[in-house]
Amino acid sequence: MSKKTDTTRRAIVGATVGVGLGLGAISMLVPIGALKPKKEVTPETEPPKKGDVFVFAEGDKKGDEITFADLPKGGPFVLAFPKDPKTGVIKNGERNNMVLLIRLDPGELSPETAEYAADGTVAYSAICTHLGCTVSDWVADKGDLLCPCHKGIYDPRQGAKVVGGPPPRPLPALPIQTEGDKPVCAGGFTSPVGVVAGLEPQGGSCAV
Repeated sequence: MSKKTDTTRRAIVGATVGVGLGLGAISMLVPIGALKPKKEVTPETEPPKKGDVFVFAEGDKKGDEITFADLPKGGPFVLAFPKDPKTGVIKNGERNNMVLLIRLDPGELSPETAEYAADGTVAYSAICTHLGCTVSDWVADKGDLLCPCHKGIYDPRQGAKVVGGPPPRPLPALPIQTEGDKPVCAGGFTSPVGVVAGLEPQGGSCAV
């Protein structure tokens, strides 16, 4: 066998082994990725659940439980976090748990919205469905919710329907019920909170 033939054969064998090792390494990515630990859920990060009460998320009354008397009729909204009444744990360790509580005229609510309301009071996620900013402004003359980042506007009387700006979908609602003088969670959010992959902003873009 000539030196040239032997060299060629070694090159072919080496390339074949290299490709095999490469494919083996790639195939290992799936099981390794599958072993990535999931985000740990703690009492402070657990999503809202039936029976949770609400506490002020900011201001002088931060941490105090909210009653219907604390909610101005006709708005503006109050930023809140859910609290487990049994353990006393406030679920403020997860930003997605932040809620907008608004007390409105029951006669102004759409039929669908009224199903999730209590005494005209509605609760929505405070996380904008556009890019995940906090919906923190109130349009007083129209009674709408406003995200200051890209001017997303939601109508709380119609299930937080998008009435302006780039958000691709309404804010998720949080069903509530009456317990004494307080609004209380009657279940979890009606849809995923925040940004959902694959949903394009209305109009295809946003204006700062």
